[in-house]
Amino acid sequence: MTQDTPLLEVKNLHTHFFTKAGVVKAVDGIDFKVNPGETLGIVGESGSGKSITAMSILGLIPSPPGKIVEGEINFKGENLLNKSQKQMRKIRGPEIAMVFQDPMTSLNPVFTVEKQLLETILAHENMSKKQAKERALELLNLVGIPDPENRLKNYPHEFSGGMRQRVMIAIALSCNPSLLIADEPTTALDVTIQAQILELFKRMQKELNMAIVMITHDLGVVSEVCDRVMVMYAGKPAEFSETKHLFKKGKHPYTLGLINSIPKITPDKQKLEAIDGVPPDLRSLPNGCSFAPRCKHVMDSCLSNDPDIREVDDDHFVRCLLYEDSKKAVTT
Repeated sequence: MTQDTPLLEVKNLHTHFFTKAGVVKAVDGIDFKVNPGETLGIVGESGSGKSITAMSILGLIPSPPGKIVEGEINFKGENLLNKSQKQMRKIRGPEIAMVFQDPMTSLNPVFTVEKQLLETILAHENMSKKQAKERALELLNLVGIPDPENRLKNYPHEFSGGMRQRVMIAIALSCNPSLLIADEPTTALDVTIQAQILELFKRMQKELNMAIVMITHDLGVVSEVCDRVMVMYAGKPAEFSETKHLFKKGKHPYTLGLINSIPKITPDKQKLEAIDGVPPDLRSLPNGCSFAPRCKHVMDSCLSNDPDIREVDDDHFVRCLLYEDSKKAVTT
């Protein structure tokens, strides 16, 4: 695979949940690519479809009630949606790994860290138990856990939040995956530990030439580690661009609202700007643009027309009727 060939390419993905209360369109038509060695940020409020996108890639959507109703998820040129569960188990871990949002609910409280690390390594790698333990020690060293030989014998509750997250990262990296999906990996951590975890991701990526999909609601994390970013709203991409370009020339009203809500240290003590309203109910989305009820720039046409995503600049895409006369529409 060359550097120009996408490692992961998601095309027109729709993931719906069929409930008694109605169909929840959690992911409703997204397209993106991840190249080898790059970091893509997926950002948005809770309920925008970020985590469901990740679970769809890994084939972890609970069925019923969930189902991928349309689209392709191509990894190294092969559509993962055509794989059986047995085939997907061989891909999860060695090829695509995930760091889940809350390490305390992801780690088993009744097993030691050693047992949980060895379980992953032995399931996917052709190693003896002795070799697997040496690999486990190497991984704990790699993620910066001191005294790893003794810490292997500890249970998850004996670690701090930051150390548990490092253990989760060690488990995810245990089989040298080509793609790491990190779902809100720093949400519950204080800013000092968050900085250490982000630095760890950057170092691991450089050493292993690994691609990362970073899922977060924190634009500060995006600016720190991501090469490109997709802003999601109500299951759809609102904007897609290189990270630096997005912060300088973001266009979608939702993107600008997220950027303006970042706290700033200024002498005039300006109040934080908030986005009015709340995200829509995905079972009954409003007519037209999903963001229209919260948008400061809403037009009459926004209430009846759902815009296509359009290229407004080189590699900069926006889903908004304010830019309907831009270069070209990209149907999703």
